[in-house]
Amino acid sequence: MIPTKSDGYFRNLKYDLPASLVVFLVALPLCMGIALASGAPIISGLVAGIAGGIVAGLFSGSHLAVSGPAAGLTVIVLGAIEVLGLPAFFMAVVIAGLMQLALGYLKAGIIGNFFPVSVIKGMLSAIGLTLILKQIPHALGHDTDPEGEMSFMQPDGENTFSELFTALGDLSLGAIIISVVSLAILILWERPKLKQLTFFKLVPASLVVVGIGILFNYLYQLYDTGWTLSGNHLVEIKVTKTLGQFVSQFESPDFSAITNFSVWGAAFTIALVASLETLLSIEATDKLDPYKRSTPLNRELKAQGAGNVVSGLLGGLPITAVIVRSTANLASGARTKMSTILHGFLLITTIYFIPQYLNLIPLSSLAAILLIVGYKLAKPALFKEMYQKGLDQFIPYLITIIAILLTDLLIGIGVGMVVGFFFVFRNNYHTAVQMVRKTDYFLMQLEKDVSFMNKAAIRKLLDNLPPQSKLVVDGTKAEFIDNDIIEMLEDYKDLAKHKNIEVAFKEINSKAPPELKISKKLSATVAPAREAKQQENSSK
Repeated sequence: MIPTKSDGYFRNLKYDLPASLVVFLVALPLCMGIALASGAPIISGLVAGIAGGIVAGLFSGSHLAVSGPAAGLTVIVLGAIEVLGLPAFFMAVVIAGLMQLALGYLKAGIIGNFFPVSVIKGMLSAIGLTLILKQIPHALGHDTDPEGEMSFMQPDGENTFSELFTALGDLSLGAIIISVVSLAILILWERPKLKQLTFFKLVPASLVVVGIGILFNYLYQLYDTGWTLSGNHLVEIKVTKTLGQFVSQFESPDFSAITNFSVWGAAFTIALVASLETLLSIEATDKLDPYKRSTPLNRELKAQGAGNVVSGLLGGLPITAVIVRSTANLASGARTKMSTILHGFLLITTIYFIPQYLNLIPLSSLAAILLIVGYKLAKPALFKEMYQKGLDQFIPYLITIIAILLTDLLIGIGVGMVVGFFFVFRNNYHTAVQMVRKTDYFLMQLEKDVSFMNKAAIRKLLDNLPPQSKLVVDGTKAEFIDNDIIEMLEDYKDLAKHKNIEVAFKEINSKAPPELKISKKLSATVAPAREAKQQENSSK
């Protein structure tokens, strides 16, 4: 049965609570890593994660999407902080949130309905492959690149592929052992026989993996193996002793910067990019939802706007709906948005009450969790499925993957959209017009929507008509015919007289010029059928 609001969110708590723990464990290092990659304080990334979970989660209409700081915005955020400084940048985040609220009320969410499916699936697979490539170094104990960084060119001077070779020269046996054991646990936890047991149902595998990682590192230290992980190999959160110290980490925006045009320019860029990334992530998450629920996109823009306003006011980074955390949420069995909201509360309570224990978690444990998430997004079976759907689906899918891997999420999506729309236009170009030769005339059938893009195809068919022939142009099946097409047909009708070609039009368009009417000869054929249809309707 599909979970609904009438069920009560708390009825699904046995599914959502374990999932929220997984999302929390995945989100924690990602929030910190994205902050580091963006040139912002770590607390700014954590604030964004909290605002994304609690504020955006409360107002969102999505059941599974998780919001937080996004890797796709790191370049924009880094540049804005360098130009504006942190206080003015936080003001830009607040303004960006207000802009998103306005976009929601203006119903701009409709844009999300125009993303080709092949590009969305390509984005998911690309993120899966990127996660795998980015987490392999962390699994091997090479942790120079911030966790959560997703661009091809990295802050440490390497790129996604060169980092792999560098990692081979900087291996940590302690991290490798933790990663291998963690992967084995995560894989075994999915076995159908084990999942029937109560313990395996109630306890999330990722929680066990984190516990094992902490235990192994403790044993390394206890027995002086030389494999002990410390420093940047572990989660690093600032430990505060009092509420005042904790609150002092939060920064306020510079409200006087509201008159700065550069702030408004940065805000507009953040609002636009964050909205597009959110809509893409929501579209992708809805496709993964086993219950096939649909998220109201305008409401989602409002939720993201509210989240960004709160995040900016508390000194946080901009947020978007994020596919990595959303996928982890879904894979962990979440059913409602309570999982998203709870992960936000887990973030704020744990970084306040037990940061010293979070700092014991090895990044290699978290890398194993993300490697499994990445594999689920980029299974070989998905490539096979897209290939079987034909080249018009497979080529945009594959190019989107390659473009994202070699650039970043937004540029890659842009490239994929161009290729995807090319195939849409190409298919429409070939299928919108059909020419059939009948016994004593030619029938040009206009299908679906016929736009100016079909002018060349129609012109070619018309030019190839032999003299002394008859042509019937039938627009019965066309839902729309561009005025450019109608004008071209009208011009051809005049030209056809010189070739002794008789041209007749059938239901071309209600907006067609008066002279484009069915000829008497053709109407004599059509009228009986039309009258019969009218009689049938009147009898009903």
